[in-house]
Amino acid sequence: MISILGCLIAVLGSLMFLPAAIDLAFVNEDWHAFVAAGCMSVSVGVALFLVGRHQNTGWTTKNSIIFVNALWIFVCFFAALPLYLSSLELSFTDAFFETASGLTTTGSTVLNGLDNMAPGILFWRSMLQWIGGLGIVAIGVSILPSLGTGGQRLFYMESSDQSDKPFPRVREFAGRIILIYLLLTTLCAFAYFELGMSVFEAINHSMTTVSTGGFSTSDDSIWHFHSLGILVVASFFMFLGGLPFLYLIKLFSPNPVHDPQVRLYFFGVIAASLLIFTCKEVLYPEGAWHDLVFALFNVISIVTTTGFAAGDYQLWGALFGAVFLVLTFFGACSGSTSGGLKQFRFVVIWQMIRQSIMTLGRPHQIVPMRYANRSISDDIVSSTLGLVFIFFATFMIFGLMLEIGGLDFITAMSASATALANVGPGLGEVIGPAGNFSSLPDFDKWLLSVEMILGRLEILSGYALLLPSFWKW
Repeated sequence: MISILGCLIAVLGSLMFLPAAIDLAFVNEDWHAFVAAGCMSVSVGVALFLVGRHQNTGWTTKNSIIFVNALWIFVCFFAALPLYLSSLELSFTDAFFETASGLTTTGSTVLNGLDNMAPGILFWRSMLQWIGGLGIVAIGVSILPSLGTGGQRLFYMESSDQSDKPFPRVREFAGRIILIYLLLTTLCAFAYFELGMSVFEAINHSMTTVSTGGFSTSDDSIWHFHSLGILVVASFFMFLGGLPFLYLIKLFSPNPVHDPQVRLYFFGVIAASLLIFTCKEVLYPEGAWHDLVFALFNVISIVTTTGFAAGDYQLWGALFGAVFLVLTFFGACSGSTSGGLKQFRFVVIWQMIRQSIMTLGRPHQIVPMRYANRSISDDIVSSTLGLVFIFFATFMIFGLMLEIGGLDFITAMSASATALANVGPGLGEVIGPAGNFSSLPDFDKWLLSVEMILGRLEILSGYALLLPSFWKW
């Protein structure tokens, strides 16, 4: 376990030499920061690998939970070093927040002046989201289902070594995920370039689109280009990024799968987009095509937890802000790069409600709960309901802590929601689509950093470390 962690830290350090080369090519002094941070990260990673290579602890549930927690914390720490050592003169708090936001594909930022920032730093932020998204998919289809948190065991049969896997070998399975991830990124970059972005802008935005991250090379986010065509392309690839990658792989197989969460995801996006479009056409019309694109783009951006901003939808009225805040919690599909509660949990909850309704007055009637061709056990239902409860409890507790720290109620609650669901922008003048998180106190930034990581750990995996009984397993 330690050796794998060391390998990943060493790989992260090696990747730091790419933005170093970019800064060197553009004659920017920040290449020193990336080289120094890269050397430190590689050294620590190699040392951990050498220490742990002869250990054989095995992949128990306890070790898996410790590993995913340690992975997020250590990777965020080392990835923050280039930003901390750069000419931006960031505090370590800001550097860690930016990095945690990147790797968790949240997209919240503390940086200003992105339009004139060093290209290496812009590329590093985009790369963090890209590798973070790939890591999220890898963890989501390999480790989390075996832990069974929040109903994830429903997908255990799909990704475990003990059952009928989608491919004969795990290596081939991982290779196809990476191939699809690269293909989507390349196609997205090409489309952006054809619509007017520079090569550098297209590459950066394609990485943050497919990973559903939301970082941009401009303070105005993707609306910097004022192109409805770019918004359409972004909407398409964000939507694909919100699909389960196993689903994308099997989509082109002889026996494509039918996943209920994909159907709910698709129709949910359509319904929410039509609602926003209709309200905007009635209240703040700017042309049918313009309003339709803006509605679809903003809905997909929030539901997939990408967080790209196309204008400030708060200016459309309180109704729109309320709808987008509700959409913040939903998320896209399990096994994708998106955050939030995930669509499959709403399918499970609906199956439970359906069973309860159909057995009213007929308690002896057997009404099975099913997800596609799988039976939903009572354990999965209780696990799902438990995670949903803890999700909203965490949202409220952290929101109240932020409010006690001095933020107004709307800002505090939306900040908590957007961090836990890994969305990006919140509501209010400070952290809304037109703002950022730079003015927040350091304590608030650490709270939100913890929330971002908790959101990616499916919450329960993070809280498990706080239980004394966990360490007695």
